[in-house]
Amino acid sequence: MIIDHTHKAYVDKQLLSPQNMWNGAYYYSREIVQNIIPLVDTDRNWITINVPAAGGFDHSIVFIHNNLHPEYYAWLKQYKDLVLVCGIPETCEKVKFLGTPIYLPLSIDVAEVQQYKCEKIMDVAYVGRKPKRKGIEFPKNTVFLENMPRKMLLKKLAQYRYAFAVGRCALECIALDTKLLAYDPRFPDTDRWQLLDNRDAAIMLNDMLKEIDG
Repeated sequence: MIIDHTHKAYVDKQLLSPQNMWNGAYYYSREIVQNIIPLVDTDRNWITINVPAAGGFDHSIVFIHNNLHPEYYAWLKQYKDLVLVCGIPETCEKVKFLGTPIYLPLSIDVAEVQQYKCEKIMDVAYVGRKPKRKGIEFPKNTVFLENMPRKMLLKKLAQYRYAFAVGRCALECIALDTKLLAYDPRFPDTDRWQLLDNRDAAIMLNDMLKEIDG
């Protein structure tokens, strides 16, 4: 069984706010379903999105998308035998009360992103969700690429020489040959973001699950 971005409870939640329409967790879930799940040998259920109204399952693999507020996943406490997939190692400690946390580096569909490569004609942009830049000052010439469908976002981002980005947005910058700039005090070192394809991440996840489940 898979609870993903197509679940009615999640779709209804997305439509409540334009800001949620193009949430990166939606696109990550889509890639997990398309590029990772088919390559992983497991009898576990999958929860690829955070939507408490959908319910949940015992013996599941859960992708934790919110690294700043992993407590949003506390609704999973009622379920047993969970493997919690964290995109940054710092989150593992925060969710261990819910099950078995593992660190699987964030990944993207590299080929899909690289098809948008083009000539760099713009200077610097911020790419990510608006709440993530709250309280942070950026250079006056920064263009904010926010709240738009991913294809449009990648098409615009590809034109920039530099970009402030973290997480999967940072990986997309790397894939587009856009130089990363740090802005989030939690992640002062841009070198921590390493390009990883979804399919390679699937192999890593498969190996980790073998160790856990035998």
